[in-house]
Amino acid sequence: MTSLNEACGVFGIYSPSSVAVNQACFKGLYALQHRGQEGCGIAFNCDGVLSVTKDVGLVADVFAYPPELPVGTTTMAIAHTRYGTSGERSPENVQPLIFHHMLGSLALAHNGNLTNDTQLRRTLELKGSLFHSSSDTEVFAHILTSHRLVCQSLEDALSKTMDEVEGAYSLLVMNEDSLIAVRDPHGFRPLCLGKLEDGYVFASESCALDAVGAQFLRDIEPGEICIIDGKDGTIHSNTSHCKSVATSLCVFELIYFARPDSVIDTISVHEARIRSGAFLALEHPSQADVVIGVPDSGIDAAIGYSRQSGIPYGIGFIKNKYIGRTFIQPEQGERESTVRIKLNPISSTVRGKRVVLIDDSIVRGTTSKRIVRLLREAGAKEVHLRSSAPPFLFPCYYGTDIDSKKDLFACNHDHQSMETILGVDSLGFLTTDQVIKLSDHPGIGFCRACFTGEYPCPKEA
Repeated sequence: MTSLNEACGVFGIYSPSSVAVNQACFKGLYALQHRGQEGCGIAFNCDGVLSVTKDVGLVADVFAYPPELPVGTTTMAIAHTRYGTSGERSPENVQPLIFHHMLGSLALAHNGNLTNDTQLRRTLELKGSLFHSSSDTEVFAHILTSHRLVCQSLEDALSKTMDEVEGAYSLLVMNEDSLIAVRDPHGFRPLCLGKLEDGYVFASESCALDAVGAQFLRDIEPGEICIIDGKDGTIHSNTSHCKSVATSLCVFELIYFARPDSVIDTISVHEARIRSGAFLALEHPSQADVVIGVPDSGIDAAIGYSRQSGIPYGIGFIKNKYIGRTFIQPEQGERESTVRIKLNPISSTVRGKRVVLIDDSIVRGTTSKRIVRLLREAGAKEVHLRSSAPPFLFPCYYGTDIDSKKDLFACNHDHQSMETILGVDSLGFLTTDQVIKLSDHPGIGFCRACFTGEYPCPKEA
């Protein structure tokens, strides 16, 4: 129940006959709604002509079901649900973005954050480029367009663009005759490929494939360009162009961002969270009567803690399902007021009991403090707070809006002070050493920069 923001979910589909493209996009976006609630959009390819419908708001607010299709034959589309970490909260920054050029039109949908965005934008503007949004996705599009003028193919232009941009990007590109998935060489953000009866689906998480009845095939590899030919449905993939770097999947995808029913880079999110709770029980045991989790992303870890410790698991809160994730609220005042109506404790679970409270993380501390107070008011005798993430100590530049240390709780208080401010009897964090063990698949590297300060790629000065 953190106060973090994460940048977006993407969905793309190629289906010449068996699946209604507009219905699939709606279902795919709905499955990815947890990744962003600022705005959403769908770009359709209708007989080679690209068009987009988008607006601020939730999927059900922006689109009727099924979304209206352009007149003609639509076999490809890309869709996006947004929370922006780069760019203002405005309709202009809602994606997909469409760009028209003498060589043809492009639609882009992007999840991530470019770390050299400012430098690239400045260089492009000095050369005469005009920008209509403050999104770094538009920067990517301008660079891609410049390379299309000299490259023989869109694939070559994408490869050249990947040589220039730095940071996190899992994105979908659609033109008149192809649908393309691109993932940065570090693999910061997830992206996967699924199979329909006569087509394919790309999505940020595998839960979106399940929502449209697609069979999970594989994750898009870090540095991969995967192209679906819109004329015959064949797939071509290329990673040979890419520089070799260590993979750095954002570990917070497993701790918080992703849905627990998703599989990311072969890792079950649910199992990773169960494992984190078990590690917490070993590292920070407690004499208690019940273990509860903060809905939703703290529940799996709470179950893991309960199993490992032998302390019974209980349902401690009822969540109002009609309130969005607290981290989605961009302003601190909005976050605090939302928490007041989002969670309600179950008094019979906690009254007179020593409670172990499992949350996914503690970022600014204000949300955790409020939740602890709710438990005290419900009659909890003791509250022992455990975080399934290590303390946040450093800014993140790869798609999470921790842009400075000033608001990070653990940066500004020692351990005893944090316990006092939060009003808990004890406090424990998962260690950074245990974070890398959340996957039981060897060879998968994680980005832990927000915990350690060790950045996989540089941030511009």
